[in-house]
Amino acid sequence: MEEKTFVKTGKPEFDGFIPRVRSFLEQDSLDLIIDGKKVRGYRTPDTKSIWIRDYSGMLRGVKYFEKDLKSTIDHFAETQAESGRIFDYFTTFPEKLPCERENWTKYVRVPVEADVEYRFVKAAYLAWQASGDDRWIQRLLPKMEKALDYISSHPWYWDEEKELVKRAYTIDTWDFAYTAGAHDWLQFQITPDAFWGIMHGDNSGYYEAFRIMALLFDYFQDKNRAESWKARADALRAGMNKVCWNGRFYTHFVKITPVSIPGVDESAQLSLSNPMDINRGAATHDMAVSIIREYLERRERSNAFAEWFSIDPPFPDGIFGDEKLRKGAYVNGGIMPLVGGELAKAAFDHGFEEYGVDILKRYYDLISTSGETYLWYFPDGTPSSVASSTSPEATPTDGWGSSAMLYGFLEGLAGVEDRLSLFRKARLSPRWPAAGVEKADVQVSYESSGASISYSITYQKEHVTLEVRTSPSEVSFHILLPERSAADSVSVDGRDVEFENVRIEKSHYVDFVVKVNKKAEIKIHLT
Repeated sequence: MEEKTFVKTGKPEFDGFIPRVRSFLEQDSLDLIIDGKKVRGYRTPDTKSIWIRDYSGMLRGVKYFEKDLKSTIDHFAETQAESGRIFDYFTTFPEKLPCERENWTKYVRVPVEADVEYRFVKAAYLAWQASGDDRWIQRLLPKMEKALDYISSHPWYWDEEKELVKRAYTIDTWDFAYTAGAHDWLQFQITPDAFWGIMHGDNSGYYEAFRIMALLFDYFQDKNRAESWKARADALRAGMNKVCWNGRFYTHFVKITPVSIPGVDESAQLSLSNPMDINRGAATHDMAVSIIREYLERRERSNAFAEWFSIDPPFPDGIFGDEKLRKGAYVNGGIMPLVGGELAKAAFDHGFEEYGVDILKRYYDLISTSGETYLWYFPDGTPSSVASSTSPEATPTDGWGSSAMLYGFLEGLAGVEDRLSLFRKARLSPRWPAAGVEKADVQVSYESSGASISYSITYQKEHVTLEVRTSPSEVSFHILLPERSAADSVSVDGRDVEFENVRIEKSHYVDFVVKVNKKAEIKIHLT
């Protein structure tokens, strides 16, 4: 079968990246029959369930290969509560074997989680990007608004004083709360004695979701609603950066309820949502640079095989109610590819391109050697297992982390980003000089619609040539140039166009915009 999404460079660590990740995702698909209708989704790595949090993350990889992107989102929308609340997950498979054997249809919302609704909005947006189904997303818009309004009004999730999203004291975005020993296992419920605070990742997630709503309402010519959502986004971002930024990175948990955990210094804990805050647009460039440097520094002084920490330093062993949550396990300091993929994308966007390449290469080495990928690893490189996990399964085909890595690869290194839907507005930011690649052929396609964009790029001593092929599209180019070079002129189909040389940290780019109709041939003369 001819691959519709590919990268060809002559280097196996890049040419084999997409097929490896696709092979994992193909093993993660899950078909359910609910109310007589087929629902096709992608499972979490630890149980046969479709979680919106995992699914929205996996869609960044799945959207290229899967035809049915909408049935799962439709089901979450159809089962939305009148309040606006979205379920975390649903399943028809027994989960807690051997004690649970019933194959009933089960729906779950974990009360301590404040991130569910923004993930629903992000998933709907990604499915729309790939399918281009305007009528579908228009029908969903009221439910998307209702979900976001639920979060910004419910007393469990909204802090009226700070005007920020709050939650009970969990490890970053995860789903069990600290109780100071008041509960005998993992605590998923909100209780009167909950320890409240602000978690930066919730707020960056809703910032991005508010921006998505602004984009969609602008697209559908509802300017007033678009401006309203943009204003809400700007206010949330400003508040988050004021409250959560500690000068180096985002503080893990800014406490509202006073609580002291022996042996824990929250100001030192670097948690997994930090790279996500960058990619969602909440962090400024200077803040992004500071976060990336923090990861580089911790890589140097850590004994872990990778710096993709769920949280560092971790909490004391077992204080969240399960003895398996010891230091270095799962979300308590485990190493997560989903963090590495986000970090790679952030590095590419903020002038640390070689670091982004290094992350991708290390991940490729990991998966090509073993043929497996896990949600998390111990710091010594040992993968998670059923015995070491708090969940009943630990499959070796984790789609959440592998999709994050594919996101870093395709949108970061190959530099193909859809800025609307069906690539009608796109950004091409090839960064191949950072990988030592002089010639690359790249094509990215959506299986659900057939829309695609492709380019061939060649770097030579005095010029860069680029051929782009796509349906009518407004393409913003942001091309990394070879070291110590700048653009002297840019021509498209033989005609000179306006351009700008841009420096990001020590990296040199050339920026210009072209309306491409089927094909454009571009030549960049270098000085």
